[in-house]
Amino acid sequence: MAKVYAFLANGLEEVECLAVVDVLRRAGVEVTMVSVTGEREVTGSHQITFKADALFEEVNTDRADVLFLPGGMPGTSSLKAHEGLKAAIEKANKQGRRLAAICAAPSILGAMGLLKGRTATCYPGFEDQLAGVSYTSQGVVTDGNITTARGLGYAWIWAGAHTPASGASAFTEYQDCDTV
Repeated sequence: MAKVYAFLANGLEEVECLAVVDVLRRAGVEVTMVSVTGEREVTGSHQITFKADALFEEVNTDRADVLFLPGGMPGTSSLKAHEGLKAAIEKANKQGRRLAAICAAPSILGAMGLLKGRTATCYPGFEDQLAGVSYTSQGVVTDGNITTARGLGYAWIWAGAHTPASGASAFTEYQDCDTV
């Protein structure tokens, strides 16, 4: 069973994060919500406050099979600015571990150059931050070890399709999306 770390910052899109976490947990996937703020309490872009399971400094990111980045603003900007998270993402990618980003968060992977030469999607208006990408407006796209999703409307579908009950390993395949 995959172990997923969902990274949280103030200003994230609550539904994109919590829908994915909820569906995966209900399906028996081990998900740890990890705050990069230095505080366990995180407040989303719609002023909903909730508690992370752990702080970034308390986890070993090498133990996660999947690093999940929810979108929302300014949460995405805060995740993008966190040097420790960027190092963990880079290392996970080099090791071929799964990376997943939704909405504005694929821009983090784009800024790091990890999407170059790949097919990806993101929230409309962030396409210019995906340098070197073959952009598609498809809702969910998996290219190699990276899955990107367009936004809030795809969170439930995306999460549900990546549960053991769907016959898929967490974040490895999706029936109704582009798999490159």
